[in-house]
Amino acid sequence: MIGIIGIVVIFAMVFGGYLMAGGKMGIILKSLPFELMMIGGAAVGAFLISNDMSGIKHTLKDVGKVFKGPKWKPDDYRDLLCLLFSLIRIARANPVEVEQHIEDPENSSVFNKYPKIVADKEVVNLICDTMRSASMNYDDPHQVEEVLEKRMEANLHHAMHGSHALQTMADGLPALGIVAAVLGVIKTMASIDQPPEVLGKMIGGALVGTFLGVFLAYGLVGPFASKVKSVTEEDAHFYQLIREVLVANLHNHAAAICIEVGRQNTPSHIRPGFSELEEALRSVKQDAA
Repeated sequence: MIGIIGIVVIFAMVFGGYLMAGGKMGIILKSLPFELMMIGGAAVGAFLISNDMSGIKHTLKDVGKVFKGPKWKPDDYRDLLCLLFSLIRIARANPVEVEQHIEDPENSSVFNKYPKIVADKEVVNLICDTMRSASMNYDDPHQVEEVLEKRMEANLHHAMHGSHALQTMADGLPALGIVAAVLGVIKTMASIDQPPEVLGKMIGGALVGTFLGVFLAYGLVGPFASKVKSVTEEDAHFYQLIREVLVANLHNHAAAICIEVGRQNTPSHIRPGFSELEEALRSVKQDAA
């Protein structure tokens, strides 16, 4: 919602200020389809050249983050902590039983309490792979933490592709606007024998290209890239929480301490409250009993 409000504000302020200053929309509207075809079309073409099909799909999907915001909400962090708490308690009480859950999470009674988490394959794989490694005696906390850190860095690098692609497009739009403006000047020079009022409109139309390139770059595509980046970075905290809890578990801290370590390392605006989490964990214990 806030993304839509931002777009409305941009257009209202830019074109509202232009009209209030006495500007005429006629020349912009007349030139806009042709300038947009040249600038937008060239930008899309460059985007297709610089990305493979997977990257294109990834970027188009990421544009939705501008309006949807982060995937993981505060309630999801609470649910994740409850899931990890359940798995840790089972692993310590009965290592054989926990293998049934981590080997087949889709049919696990523990995982299926949290359908949104189960739907994210990377989250499930991260949890199951780490706990499976511990059951195979790969349980050195420092080594496991290093492996998880590298894995999450690789995932974050891949997740940032959409932001980088949009930023590259934003960087190129002003130059493409100049290209369109130069073509407009060439057209104007070919009509140099026309009266000044005709040439003035032609020059104005050419300058629309420069305006459009800069406006799209800094008013829309650039902010889109920044928003996608910030949302992607915030969602990465969900995976970092898994690392914090499972590494704490390898240090043989009490299950409640492991969960508190994860809660404390979650950013404040998405961190579950202590009392709220205690109540949720109490419900988990009751269900297990």
